[in-house]
Amino acid sequence: MFYVFNKQKICTYVFSIIAVILLFCVASNMNLDDDVVQTLSQDEKLLPIYSVDTNSSNVSLTINCAWNNNDVDQILEVLKKEDVKVTFFMVGDWVRKYPDDVKKIYEAGHEIGTHSDTHPHVNKLTYEENIQELEKSSEEIQKITGVKPTLYRTPYGEYNNTVIKSANESGYFPIQWSLDTLDYKNLTVEEMWNRIEKISSGDIVLMHNGTEHTADSLQSIIQKIKAKGLSIVKVSELIYQSNYYIDINGVQKSIEK
Repeated sequence: MFYVFNKQKICTYVFSIIAVILLFCVASNMNLDDDVVQTLSQDEKLLPIYSVDTNSSNVSLTINCAWNNNDVDQILEVLKKEDVKVTFFMVGDWVRKYPDDVKKIYEAGHEIGTHSDTHPHVNKLTYEENIQELEKSSEEIQKITGVKPTLYRTPYGEYNNTVIKSANESGYFPIQWSLDTLDYKNLTVEEMWNRIEKISSGDIVLMHNGTEHTADSLQSIIQKIKAKGLSIVKVSELIYQSNYYIDINGVQKSIEK
């Protein structure tokens, strides 16, 4: 009987201790919640800007330059004729090969962003290597234009938190796209337009130079966009430069709205 009594007494003590611990956890619930929020924040997926939530009728056309320069003059001629300014994203290697074209594009009033230095798979690079890709390409562009780019489009559209963080912390806006013409697949103008005809305010359109049909399709695409009552502006004129957030779909939104 003595043994049984002590065993019961010990069990009572154990249950009492457990109850105290549970009460302590409840009392500390706010601190636990703060820790959870902090963990979620650290695990948050960082995103580039795919499109912009705007009350304007503005959209942006963007042209990636990574291959040849065969159609640059024709593209510039169309843009001048349509009185449109766009944003070119240039790979550092392309800039080194075609400095005269970089100068022509800039002097025509268009915007130049970086598209990396060597067009690598940036998801495989370290934070420091990503910064090197940004800075080397920007230096090449700045040598010619006198202006350091503030916009960055990742190669292949690839990104992870390291890629986006390296861009953000180096002073660049990572820019993706919401509509893709797939012009690099040598689509016809009709096929390209079918892919982007739903274009609306805040959209960012992806195109490339050095393809089979981009240059000879550009005027028709611009005119169709204008016919929808939309205005084509440079990316830096479309996005919010401050007081913004990017939602889970990559849409940039103003905090003040």
